[in-house]
Amino acid sequence: MTDFDLVLKGTLVLPDGIIPSGYVAVRDGLIATIGQGAAPSARARHDLGEALILPGAIDAQVHSLSQKGQEDFIWSTRSAAAGGVTTIVDMPYDEGDLICSGAAVKRKVAHASSQARVDFALYGTIDPEEGPARIPEQVEAGVAAFKFSTFGTDPKRFPRIPAALLQSCFQAIAPTGLAAGVHNEDDEFVRAAIEAVKAAGITDYRAHGLSRPPLTELLAMHQIYETGAATGCPAHVVHCSLGRGYEIAGGYRAQGHVATIEACIHYLVLDEENDVRRLGGKAKINPPIRPRAEVEKLWRHVAAGNVTLVSTDHVSWSEQRKSNPDMLANSSGVPGLEVMLPLFVKGALERGIPLTWAARLMAENPARHFRIDHVKGALEVGKDADIAVMTPSNHVYDASASGHNVVSWSPYNGIRLPYRVAATYLRGKLAFDGSRMLAEPGTGSFVRPPASLALRGLRS
Repeated sequence: MTDFDLVLKGTLVLPDGIIPSGYVAVRDGLIATIGQGAAPSARARHDLGEALILPGAIDAQVHSLSQKGQEDFIWSTRSAAAGGVTTIVDMPYDEGDLICSGAAVKRKVAHASSQARVDFALYGTIDPEEGPARIPEQVEAGVAAFKFSTFGTDPKRFPRIPAALLQSCFQAIAPTGLAAGVHNEDDEFVRAAIEAVKAAGITDYRAHGLSRPPLTELLAMHQIYETGAATGCPAHVVHCSLGRGYEIAGGYRAQGHVATIEACIHYLVLDEENDVRRLGGKAKINPPIRPRAEVEKLWRHVAAGNVTLVSTDHVSWSEQRKSNPDMLANSSGVPGLEVMLPLFVKGALERGIPLTWAARLMAENPARHFRIDHVKGALEVGKDADIAVMTPSNHVYDASASGHNVVSWSPYNGIRLPYRVAATYLRGKLAFDGSRMLAEPGTGSFVRPPASLALRGLRS
């Protein structure tokens, strides 16, 4: 007889350090113990040699339903499991169904629950015509955060929230302890820049960056953080492409405000002068991919502890919506769930950055940020046994070859990676074995904050 259902032995990657020859033991879907040296017996015991054993990643920004009839949770969570991601946090901007009421949240939970292969949490938002009135009912329904935008992509699906209304929303959210995440682009400035680019007749890869110059992003960030400071609401910038933005966030934190900030994996990997030039619309993202100098600045902010979360902003647009030679005519966003963790590990190793940041920025901090750290985010006794195993494997990424993506294109195709995800465990059960998807639709569960929240700090 043995006390454990599963034991994995390898190199444990924790937020506070690396444990060579470490092990994690699982019982009843929960972490039972971790240690170093001789591993205990179990019903299933795997000595993984040089493999990295990490907490399952939490992707803080996923758009499963942006294109109706395209991806849905059946595919987004498949890509997640194949990428060592055990929880996704889905955005509220679903095509044809803005998630802005308690009923909409419950409807989405029911829909996702029948499809999800990994666990999921949800963002809520508002209809600008209704204002903040439905924020309390969405909290009751279990949202993990709220999302707004200072730029209006679409008046119904992705609306701009004006400054006064944004303040009212922050005031309504503040007592709940949840975070208000905001898309950070100044609407008036962006629209003026777009018109200037069109007037100049620029349609190639340069058009997108020119239509959203750095100041459009930085001005919006000041508005977001000042609104948080004025209301006492945790203010979160959901993506920042510029080193200066992390300095701004750090300044607000130094003044005692909750000012968190997210670096999407594409800002840590892709650059304008090489990748956007080569890929065109397949590298169109808001805010834009910036020059290589900014990419390296962001990695320095990772190393300095100035980044709160790393996410994908994953969306799998069909290829025809990303292939227009007129850069501005393409949809914005890229898929990334399957490769976020390997890309981060590659970038960290190349720059001598400790892999502890992978556990912190893609597991521990997201769990705390979304107030689900009572069950998620760490290889700690009593928490869900969500585990990602990565093995050394010098290979070239090809999204079309894996079979775990609804689309065959990826801006990361052709990148050589030193590690691959060899196994993903969801609550102690093998969801992905390195090639085959074992988790069936409906395996994943809805994860929500506890009914009574206590504010918890995020580590840098």
